[in-house]
Amino acid sequence: MKKYSAKTALRPLLLVAAMLLLAQPMVVRAQETVNIAESVDTNRSGWVASVLHWYDAHMNYMAVGGLMTLESSFIPFPSEVVIPPAVYVASNPDSRGGMKVWLVVLFGTAGALLGALLNYFLSMWLGRPIVYAFAESKVGRLLQLSKEKVQRAEVYFNEHGSVSTLVGRFIPVIRQLISIPAGLCKMNLGAFCLYTTLGALTWNIVLALLGYLAYKAADPSVIERYSHQLSIIIVALLAAVVAFFVVRYLVRRRKHSKS
Repeated sequence: MKKYSAKTALRPLLLVAAMLLLAQPMVVRAQETVNIAESVDTNRSGWVASVLHWYDAHMNYMAVGGLMTLESSFIPFPSEVVIPPAVYVASNPDSRGGMKVWLVVLFGTAGALLGALLNYFLSMWLGRPIVYAFAESKVGRLLQLSKEKVQRAEVYFNEHGSVSTLVGRFIPVIRQLISIPAGLCKMNLGAFCLYTTLGALTWNIVLALLGYLAYKAADPSVIERYSHQLSIIIVALLAAVVAFFVVRYLVRRRKHSKS
């Protein structure tokens, strides 16, 4: 089993953190800007309206990355509250923040990777007994952790292997915790970063599309209505793709055995 020194382990963490720190955009504010959230019906749009009001005035790439770092760690913070509203704001050329949609996705993905790496290394260094003890502690309960949730993530990882760090990014609860069993099992760091980045990037692109469609429809409540359904659809599509390749492999193997 490959061992990581503290210096080696900190390199990816420092690299991603440096990207986020350098992400503060140089925004040239226009003489007159439009607060796109002012026309949003708060009663109709729920939490999205409140988020948009704050995002339009304060959001930047560093904040996107920081919030996605929280979302990807063991701290409960849904990505649906970050990427779609940020993209909704970024889609408006008159927005105060001056953000670009593709940069929101990029730094959101970098933040997700950073949070996952924090979970990975903490789990690897602390070990299973301490991780489970923390999940059952008062602080762990306050963070909505539990022994059952960590166990569920570990079982999912053991059943699906390394690729679970990719597929798990689309499953609620598993998304935040899948990096813990990866760290406990000392999964190859390069593979972990690759799968986590691909999974986070794909999920963030989907959330960005949701935010963009909500902006085009001038209806922020679209984000709240369809974010959960999108997760289910993506998991179903991934399951169909995996099933296709498994069936094709079995058919080829059967033909080969006959010949």
